[in-house]
Formats: sequence, structure tokens, C-alpha cells
Amino acid sequence: MAKFELKLPKMGESVAEATITSWLKDVGDTIEADEAVFEIATDKVDSEVPSEVDGVLVEKLFDVDDVVQVGQTIAVIETEGEANAPIETPKAEPVKHEVAEPAAVAEVTKTVVVAQETVAPVVSSGDRFYSPLVRNIAKQEGISQTELDAIAGSGKDGRVTKNDMLAYLGSRDAQPSPVKETPKATPAQANGVEKKAAPVVASGEDEIIEMTRMGKLIAHHMVESVQTSAHVQSFIEADVTKIWNWRNKVKNEFKQREGENLTFTPIFMEAVAKALRDYPMMNISVQGDSIIKKKHINLGMAAALPDGNLIVPVIKDADQLNLVGMTKKVNDLAGRARENQLKPDDISGGTYTVTNVGTFGSIMGTPIINQPQVGILALGAIRKVPAVVETPEGDFIGIRYRMFMSHSYDHRVVNGALGGQFVKAVKDYLEAWDSDREI
Repeated sequence: MAKFELKLPKMGESVAEATITSWLKDVGDTIEADEAVFEIATDKVDSEVPSEVDGVLVEKLFDVDDVVQVGQTIAVIETEGEANAPIETPKAEPVKHEVAEPAAVAEVTKTVVVAQETVAPVVSSGDRFYSPLVRNIAKQEGISQTELDAIAGSGKDGRVTKNDMLAYLGSRDAQPSPVKETPKATPAQANGVEKKAAPVVASGEDEIIEMTRMGKLIAHHMVESVQTSAHVQSFIEADVTKIWNWRNKVKNEFKQREGENLTFTPIFMEAVAKALRDYPMMNISVQGDSIIKKKHINLGMAAALPDGNLIVPVIKDADQLNLVGMTKKVNDLAGRARENQLKPDDISGGTYTVTNVGTFGSIMGTPIINQPQVGILALGAIRKVPAVVETPEGDFIGIRYRMFMSHSYDHRVVNGALGGQFVKAVKDYLEAWDSDREI
């Protein structure tokens, strides 16, 4: 008999830790390879972690609600044959949500308590990512956003770790008296008029629904994005009659040959990928006062979940895919999103996002940028409308299939000319569709 260590796998470039939300197997249970053992949650997605081997679960090293790091051993599985690697028997110390406070922290003064109640929640900024554990410590200890941004991180890429936070707390509380940060005045406060959110009073007949964990995360990211980027929109209308007719002509043959449904989404994604290749300064991120120009074109595709929330799986190197490959990728990600089977890596690394508001009947929308990207394109519903058709023989009125596209972009780094040229390029690619294109 041998023992196999089941570790927390790598889950994308920005995910360093996860919270165990439930155990699907108990000690003594028989496990088959690829069978899920436990569930985890990150600040991006929920996921199951499967076993890599057949065997029997003999030890759990963490409990539900423990926060674990990527690469840490979570469980031990007894298998037939020889072990791949020797097991280290000491049990890993779980990282609890409630972090043990250093001795200096126990002497927290009333001033710190007041600050703890009034300080705004800290968020990850464009160039600094804070893990759920770090944000939780900051919340518990009343650390403001300004304080957190000033802490030097010792982790990978300068990331602030738990030890950095504990060291900062020890040095902060060793000072003669903690200083409560005075928040900057908003324009309304500067004019002597401070707007406060009106309290919401629920009557006995009202239903109070607790937001889901993902709903809270989405709400937080949306507010953070609006506070980070200067949102500007450009709108354009495209004639997609050629695409409509071509798809109707080939979709049955495509289904029979490829085993996939040919929707409009991969066609639109192909056009966006081409436009990003033409305008690479839309495929960027902002880090402080620097612009990061992305080498890869990774298209985010907003997809609806069964509970009504949205998630954005990513099509990696979208410009390298032909229409068949794009269709397979779109259908795979959309299907796994509906079944809550996306992995953290499936939603990481996006450089630009497309959302199809037309799915719900909207003709246009003003979407919020998916940070740290600088642009997002909303596709409106395709409508059959009367329109002026220009021909060499003259203009006439005809029935056409048309749609609006709404381009939201970050005006800090994308001016109106670039924002407009990009969405115009998408329109041109769609309207120039080859009606005789082979599949």
C-alpha cells in the first residue's frame, strides 16, 4: 500500500489560495480517479477538486472554511502500489478566517475600534491584488484602503501576505497612539452637502433575500470597476443580414459534421478578435502610470448562470482559432458555465470582454468594464427592420437584419477616436461576411 498527497491545484495566474466549502468524501470512503473529493471557493469561482488516483481517503488535513494555499496538501489517499513521493506526516496548519492576533493586537484601543466600524471595505486595485484572507484581516483590524496600499508585500509579484499583515499590525500597535485616517472629502462634502444613502425599511410583508457569495463578489467588482475606470461609450449599428442568411444555410450541415450548434456568438467573437489584432491598444491593462500591452488576445465571454448571476469564461488566444474551433470553445465554456463546472483557470487571463445583452431582448446596453481590462462590447438583439440599402443602381428600402453594438472603454487610456475605430472595425468585419464561405 502507498499514500498519495492530494494538493490544491494551480487555479489561474491571480489565484493563490482558496476556501474549502465542503467535503464530498469522508475518511474511509473509496475514491476513483477523477472523482470529486472536496469543493473550494475563490474570489473568482467555485469549483470541485478531483482525485488523481484510485484509493481510499485516510486523512483530511483541513476543515470546512479553512483557507489553503495553492500547492498545499489537503488530503491523503491510500493507493495500491508504490507512492509517487514520500508523505510528510506533520499536519499542515490551517489558515483560519479568524486570524490569531499577535500580542500587540490584543491591546487595541477604543480609537481603533471606532475606525474598525467606520472604515470602508478594502478592495483590490488595478495593480494590487489582495486575497480574501488579507481583506478579511484588514476588515477585522480596521485597516483602511490607503494603509493597505502602503504595505510592502513579500509574496510573489509583491503580493501582500498574511505574515506581512501581522507584521504591520504589530508595528502599528507598537506606536504611542494609533492614528485614525480622515477620509477625503467628496465634492458634495466639500460643498457642505453630504449625501447619505437613505435607510431601507422592510415591512412585515416584504421578503428579505440574502445575497449569495457570488452575488456579493459581483456587486463588489462592479462598484470597484466604476470607481477605477472613467467609463465612456460609443454606439454603432451593423447590418448582419449576410451572416443571418449564411448561418441559416449552413447550420444543419455544421451540426451534422461537427456535432456542434452554430450560434451567432462564435461569429461575433471571431470579428472582435480580428479587430483587437488591428487595434492592439484596446488589448491592454493599466498598472499605476504604466500601460501593459497584452501579447495574447484572450476574449472573455459573459455567460448567465442558473441562479441569474453572470460569469466570464475566457477563450484563450481567440485570434488563433478558426470558426470551427471558436464554436467548439464557445459551446464548451457556455455549457460548463450553466452546469457550474468551470475551473478557476477557465475564467482567468482575459484581456477583453464581450457580453450579449441581446439574449434577453435588449437592443443595446452600457456594460461595466471587467477589470483590469479597458474595454467591453455589448451585442444587442438582432432585429428585422426596414432600412436603406445602397447599391450601384441606387438606393432602395429593404428588410434587413441589424443590431446595435455598445462599446464601453476606459477613457483614462482609450480616447474617443480609438474607441470608435475599434467598434467600427468590428462592424466592418461583420458586414463584409462572405456569403459563400465554406465551413
